[in-house]
Amino acid sequence: MELRFDPLNIVVCGIGGQGNVLAAEVLGSAMCDRGFRVAVGETYGASQRGGSVMSHVRVSAKMDPSVLIPSGEAHIIIGFEPLETLRMVRKYAGKDTTVVYDPRPVYPLGVLQGIQRYPAVEDIAAEIQDLTATALAVPAADIAMRAGDSKAANIALLGAFSQLPGAPLSREDLEKILTQRFKGAVLEVNQRAFAMGCEAAGKEAAQ
Repeated sequence: MELRFDPLNIVVCGIGGQGNVLAAEVLGSAMCDRGFRVAVGETYGASQRGGSVMSHVRVSAKMDPSVLIPSGEAHIIIGFEPLETLRMVRKYAGKDTTVVYDPRPVYPLGVLQGIQRYPAVEDIAAEIQDLTATALAVPAADIAMRAGDSKAANIALLGAFSQLPGAPLSREDLEKILTQRFKGAVLEVNQRAFAMGCEAAGKEAAQ
C-alpha cells in the first residue's frame, strides 16, 4: 500500500483516559509492520484530570521523519472528543485533511460547575466540516458500550479510520495488531468494537 502523502501526518487527540496514546501506538505498530518508517510523539495536558492529550504519528517510505507535525500539515486527524478535535483542526488541518471523530462531548469540570460554557455540538461539527476536506462523525463511545466495554472506544475509532478514503492501513492490517496486543475476552471485545467502527464509518461516508 502506497502513502498518499510522504511523510503522512496523523494527529490523534482527545482527553486523558480515552486511550489516545494506545491508539497512536497501534497505528505506529501497524505501519511498521508494513515496512514504513514511523515517528510517534505525545504531548500531555493535565491528562490525569481529563486534560488534553495529543499524539503525532508521522509515516514515511523513504526517510526517518521528525516527530512533530507542522501547523496546517496534518493529513488525518483522529479525535476522541469533539471540542479537542476542533482545537486540533484549527491548528493542524489543511485543504487535504480528513477527520474522523467521536461527536460525544466530555464536559470539563468548569462546564459541569456552570462556570464555563461548552459550545453547541452542532456548531463544532459545522466548523470541523468547513475547515477540512472530509469529516466523519462516528459514535465510538456508544459503539464501545454496545461491544461490551467503554474502554474500547479508541479501537472503534481505529476501525472507522481504516475505512477513510486513502487510509494508509487496511482493516486487516489493524486487526493483525489487535491480535498481537490483546488476548481472550479483551481481544473479543476489541474485535467487536473494531468491526462496529468499520461499519459505522461506512454508513456515515455513504450519507
